[in-house]
Amino acid sequence: MSFKIGNTSFKYGLCLAPMAGYSDRAMRLVCKKYGAEYMTTEMVSAKAITYKDKKTIELCYIREDEMPCALQLFGHEESVMAEAAGMICAGYAKGALPTAIDINMGCPVPKITGNHEGSYLMKDPTLVFSLVRATVKASNIPVTVKIRAGYDENNINACEVALAAQEGGASLICVHGRTKTQMYSGRADREIIAKVKDCVSVPVIANGDIIDAQSALSMIKETNCDGIAIGRGAVGNPFVFKQIISAIEGNEIPTVSEKQRIETALLQLRLAIEDKGERLAVFESRKQIAEYIKGTSGAAEIRAKINAAPTYEAVEAILNEKIK
Repeated sequence: MSFKIGNTSFKYGLCLAPMAGYSDRAMRLVCKKYGAEYMTTEMVSAKAITYKDKKTIELCYIREDEMPCALQLFGHEESVMAEAAGMICAGYAKGALPTAIDINMGCPVPKITGNHEGSYLMKDPTLVFSLVRATVKASNIPVTVKIRAGYDENNINACEVALAAQEGGASLICVHGRTKTQMYSGRADREIIAKVKDCVSVPVIANGDIIDAQSALSMIKETNCDGIAIGRGAVGNPFVFKQIISAIEGNEIPTVSEKQRIETALLQLRLAIEDKGERLAVFESRKQIAEYIKGTSGAAEIRAKINAAPTYEAVEAILNEKIK
């Protein structure tokens, strides 16, 4: 399992999936430390880029040490997508040039789909073609897409959408094996991912329900995918990438100690503070730290304390006390 985008090759095909509110720079850097080969930013509004919104510029900024990394856009208007892509390629965010521009056609949340964006686009393969083609024409870097199985169970059209994206010039297709209406419930359909792999010639990345080495290996086997993208399975668990590499190579899967979990949670928090400042980083870190300590003794009590902790030093003291 491996793939290539432009001039960049990925030996194991291990990707961190984009997740709004989670896959910020701190998480991307920590996942890279543990073996993730390809990152994608949180999704960014193409329209907000064209408005030169200050917060959006920060979301678009990619550091050299987190490359290779794609920048994910969402939108539904050809002209806006093209303008935003052109601005990114011209150095709009003043960071590293992204490895690719990824178009979000998979987000199922109502505030996105209600504006005919994200997975709402699964309803219209003709528009998918047009959006991809417009973005490709405006870009000097590869364009990829993230799709779902379909809009709902009566409209499973991932192959049709993938073919439209490929015809528009997409260099890679990532498929989440759920429909829009499923949101994140039920199970991801691996059969539809396998069908997309069979019907397109560009690399196909499988996404959905990959939480450990075993689920990664079975996904690879059942879909013949070129790579896998891990989202929720990597939250509080960046170690999963190294474990998957060990499994692929036929080696013993490394275990993770509670001490390592705590140290990595604190590292991620420090990286977030560098970007966002202490107050915001500490607040936003609570949901991630909860995943780092999930399943350990006294996790509920520790989580309650961390939710009331106002500073890094307070969080550090609480977590270090846990591993004394």
